[in-house]
Amino acid sequence: MRRRCIEHLRRIAGLTASVLALTAAAAEPSLTVITGGRTAIYTSGGLLSLPTATAVTVSADPVYRLGMTYRVVPIAMLLSGSSTEDTVRFLAGDRVVATIPVATLLAQGSGAYLAVEPADAPWPPLKSGEPATAGPFHVVWARADKSAVAQELWLAQITRIEEVQPLAKRFPMIVPASSVAANHPIRAGFAAFQKHCMSCHTINGGGDSIIGPDLNIPYNPTEYMRPEALRRLIRDPQSLRRWPGSRMPAFDAKTLPDREMAELLAYLRHMADRKVAPPAK
Repeated sequence: MRRRCIEHLRRIAGLTASVLALTAAAAEPSLTVITGGRTAIYTSGGLLSLPTATAVTVSADPVYRLGMTYRVVPIAMLLSGSSTEDTVRFLAGDRVVATIPVATLLAQGSGAYLAVEPADAPWPPLKSGEPATAGPFHVVWARADKSAVAQELWLAQITRIEEVQPLAKRFPMIVPASSVAANHPIRAGFAAFQKHCMSCHTINGGGDSIIGPDLNIPYNPTEYMRPEALRRLIRDPQSLRRWPGSRMPAFDAKTLPDREMAELLAYLRHMADRKVAPPAK
């Protein structure tokens, strides 16, 4: 009788341990990656155990506004098989935080990595007194000082990466007129807009983000701001209108060179004449 009781208790203990292990595994943060029609799900622990995992120190992470050392895996590893013609979208929960060309992520010298927050060494909170960190997954750029990566591409709290059609195909209303030559500054400005602005803004209602206002409807900023004021707003938003809650970053001349700024403004002026009807309310 006593032996049967002991065996019964052992089985209960084993089942309890299995349930706890499954619970712990289910609670571990995971990242969903959809590329090439394939879906892969990675856990934090699984990514950190990969042979490609390494340590990277960034001198100034704009998310934390200080230097940080992370355990990372190369973004290229997650996008294996993707073409440089493809585009990927990054989500935090169900919120789109950026749509980035694969070519940008795989560009030689960009140093694009996915930082993985270890369970036993959580990162600092994003805000004092609040528990949320930049984890569980955070896009960092190890050589940002050389590649002039805009700070809005340091993506935090990522949970999903998915391959999508390029923005121009999904949102034709953002594209310059077909009469604009391929080598015209407006075309270069359109590329600059996609690179620097579409992680926060839409234009003509086209785009994934809902963080900032639409930049063409009902009015384009070139219609109500003098060129110098608009340049000042882009270079340093707080220097033009002080707003403690503003999330718009400053684009210095390293991130957005003067020539690229001029091309971006040329695209915006062009789009002011290509408005679409506002969405019905």
